[in-house]
Amino acid sequence: MRAFVGYPFKANVHAAKLPPLQGGAEGRAETQRHAVVIVGAGPVGLCAAIGLAIQGVKSVLVEADSSVCTGSRAICISRRSLQIIERLGALPGFLATGLPWTGGRSFYRQQEVLHFEMTQGTQGTQDSHDADPKLPPMINLAQYSIEQLLLERAGALGDLIDIRWATRVTAVEAQADGAVLQLCTDQGEYSLRCDWLVAADGGRSTVREQLGLAMQGTRYEGRYVIVDISLDTERPTERLAYFDPPCNPGSTVLVHKQPHGVWRIDYQLRDGEDPVAAIQPENVLPRVESLLAMMGERGAWSPIWITLYKANALTLERYLHGRVLFAGDAAHLVPIFGVRGANSGIDDADNLAWKLAFVVKGLAQPNLLESYSTERVAAAIENLEHGKKSTEFMAPPSFAFEIMRTAVLSLAAQHAEVRALINPRQTTAITYRDSPLNALPERSAAFAAGPGPGAVCVDCTVMWRLRDGSLRAGHLTDGLQNTFTALWLSPTREGVDAIHAWAAHWTARKLPVQAIWLALEAANDAAQGVDPTGQLRSLYGATPNALYLLRPDGHVLARWRGVGLRQALEEASAAIEQALQGTNP
Repeated sequence: MRAFVGYPFKANVHAAKLPPLQGGAEGRAETQRHAVVIVGAGPVGLCAAIGLAIQGVKSVLVEADSSVCTGSRAICISRRSLQIIERLGALPGFLATGLPWTGGRSFYRQQEVLHFEMTQGTQGTQDSHDADPKLPPMINLAQYSIEQLLLERAGALGDLIDIRWATRVTAVEAQADGAVLQLCTDQGEYSLRCDWLVAADGGRSTVREQLGLAMQGTRYEGRYVIVDISLDTERPTERLAYFDPPCNPGSTVLVHKQPHGVWRIDYQLRDGEDPVAAIQPENVLPRVESLLAMMGERGAWSPIWITLYKANALTLERYLHGRVLFAGDAAHLVPIFGVRGANSGIDDADNLAWKLAFVVKGLAQPNLLESYSTERVAAAIENLEHGKKSTEFMAPPSFAFEIMRTAVLSLAAQHAEVRALINPRQTTAITYRDSPLNALPERSAAFAAGPGPGAVCVDCTVMWRLRDGSLRAGHLTDGLQNTFTALWLSPTREGVDAIHAWAAHWTARKLPVQAIWLALEAANDAAQGVDPTGQLRSLYGATPNALYLLRPDGHVLARWRGVGLRQALEEASAAIEQALQGTNP
């Protein structure tokens, strides 16, 4: 990698600090044993630590570097990730800093062959499942900003998150009741014991290596040069893809605008090009200059960062090994095409945090964590399938693929029906169709619409009641917290007392549960919210009423329609009880 003038961002540098230690010549050990240790303070590790802290669980976050990351890494955050970040309490900074975008353009040589939009929902687009979303489908935000914003949120949670900067893991010993880590700092070495270890330490995971685990999948031969430049321009924010452009014949080029006048350029090396020579400034800068001229960008620019990237589509077969859990790039490596890397890692952290917190607090059995591995391995396989298809189109692995791609690109300008094959397959929310937690599929079969068990709840417009009795326009996800949630969608208040009593029962057992009544018709003064347009009724198949039970991560656990409320609540209690055991009927 090669750095130049630097990014318009200055990271704080943190010194290593030693905790209270005991021991002598045979080695020093930390005096305190920890419930949870997370290795890696990137976006995944930080999201996991914040998610645990919101549930009241302390963690130690071990980071080898002395600051947030440098260089060009993840740059695109999806709507699903933004929803997670909102529940973590860090959304305002992301929206204030990131550049939203809703679509992109692809070009073959000099002709536009695809213009896609992500604003209309699932029909024919790459958008998430939401019908009336409050968040953009995607924002561009460099990883150093992502980490800094999450770091600020972590700091606001006080002593619930103990970050150990400039502390490198040198050895890991997995034990039946936890793990022992050997740590190295410039202040000295020591060992640390924990009940649970979360490995979020990236694609070159030390924890994974120490446990002797290997990823399975596909390693691609094609390489990309990644260049960040400083360029001041009014060009709109959108994904740009150039196939066989005049500025770089035989190559594929991707361009993304980032905040603060930074542009990310990825271009494919042609067969036979020396990767070492390819990242030398004398070879990179003329290509960038030629690309900008082709785009019509005549303003002054300067290089910031140059590095090399090679696509991999790999995953561990399991993400839970005894008391060690793997997340993010430590668990799976997804090609950058479709921006599934950081986004899938944030989804890992969201899934992991509430389950691990419930286990640590004694609210759930350790078997609940098996569902983390089952769900997220299935998600990784789905992401890898999309990523492999995108990679094979962006960088054909054989002559046959090259011929097919050339034919598609040649036809796309005049034939709309083939443009879907240029589909960039942007990341979307994952449905856990075969999750062991999904409950009562026979009840779900009564619905003609709406998210079923395992799916993420659909966001849409609702009116929320304020404390003074007035109504405020908002969205369904405004009312969701990091808890089990019973959504009672009904035109009348009949049964509302029962559902609130049901939630109070769980609260008395120290399990976070909330009940929300959303009125489907009249603006009943007792309703917590109102469906002003009928959109909620339609999207959730609530005719005449429905009960949805949501998990703390916003996925549907079970749903009922055409069943007496008392029976539905009894079955909902059983579904929660079974979920806490890690299974469901």
